[in-house]
Amino acid sequence: MSRSLTALWIFLAMTGLEEQLSCSAESPLQLRTSPLAIKQSIPPEMQFAVLPLSAPAPTNNPSTEAKVALGRLLFFDPILSSTKDVSCATCHNPRFGWTDGRAIPIGVGGAGIGPARTFRGPASLPVLPVNVPSILNVGFNGLVTGTKFDPAAAPMFWDSRVQSLEQQVFIPLISRAEMRSDDCPENEAVTQAVLRVRAIDEYRERFHAAFGQPPDVAVTAEHLAQAIAAFERSLVAPRTAFDRFLAGDGSALNAQQQQGLQVFQEAGCPQCHGGPMLSDFKLHSIGLPDVTTHNRRQFRTPSLRNLRHTAPYMHDGSKRTLLDVLVFYDELSEAVTETLDGGDTTLQPPLDPLLKTLNLNPESFPALEAFLNTLSNDGYDQSVPDKVPSGLPLRL
Repeated sequence: MSRSLTALWIFLAMTGLEEQLSCSAESPLQLRTSPLAIKQSIPPEMQFAVLPLSAPAPTNNPSTEAKVALGRLLFFDPILSSTKDVSCATCHNPRFGWTDGRAIPIGVGGAGIGPARTFRGPASLPVLPVNVPSILNVGFNGLVTGTKFDPAAAPMFWDSRVQSLEQQVFIPLISRAEMRSDDCPENEAVTQAVLRVRAIDEYRERFHAAFGQPPDVAVTAEHLAQAIAAFERSLVAPRTAFDRFLAGDGSALNAQQQQGLQVFQEAGCPQCHGGPMLSDFKLHSIGLPDVTTHNRRQFRTPSLRNLRHTAPYMHDGSKRTLLDVLVFYDELSEAVTETLDGGDTTLQPPLDPLLKTLNLNPESFPALEAFLNTLSNDGYDQSVPDKVPSGLPLRL
């Protein structure tokens, strides 16, 4: 162990700093932080911090056991899709780190699970052109060090097109490629999904238990979104080796992993991948091909937490391994003069000024990869309901 890192964890152990967890947005999360990332050019909000054990809920959607249990069933139930054969879990499967293990997903019209999923016939629907983000720790989207965290303003999707988990729920329901298909007009997709759910006795009773309204009126689009959001917010991965290291356990990282941490810092990675979620949650243009209609060529910095379980990587799933990602960033020497997709550099937005070649010694890659693997914990929730109220097959 290096002398500087030894001093760090002894300091942390002696100070005994504790994070104070909040289940409400009324007061900001107070994070157990580390001076590890206090380096020149690293912004204060990117200071490393231990991830809290639970994600705060917005004041208008407090978490309850009944609400989380309802949201879990809705999440896994294909009844929400117009074709009744695609659920939220089709693309966010716990077996694949709550993603689908594919470069880009296949929603309606597909068969199979995970990387083996294919279209049942000739593809008549568009393919969603972005890699599926994991929903592990998604309740912390937007959390950075030293600022008040508002779960109602949490950025969602690669282009941050909506804020909050509650608003995010509706997007797949109306997406032609994800859960709607051509069986239902876009402006009727949410209403029709609610009607299908309301027709099921068990759901009416569960909505009544979760929201306290009579069963016949409790099933609404707002309550459906709040229940699913409450479940998604409950998916917090256990503490990682890096969290334990930040909390003062110097033995949590071995010598190679600590070397990788030093490489990570010296390369300037925490400028974007810092804070408790290892993300600044900002949009950046790094010259990658545009695949969305929002924020052209800009993509939100992904969290590095649990990335060992969520390959392939990047917004388009083009990198199969962590090593592929490291090589990608180590070979950006031409990115300051031309975009990586061969596009016009005069197009807006311009390339991000933080974009730079890492210029790492390839011999440091194993150590860096070893450190990145300390940001994951295999003990996350992978449970699946035995059945759902609709009686439809889970297809997982």
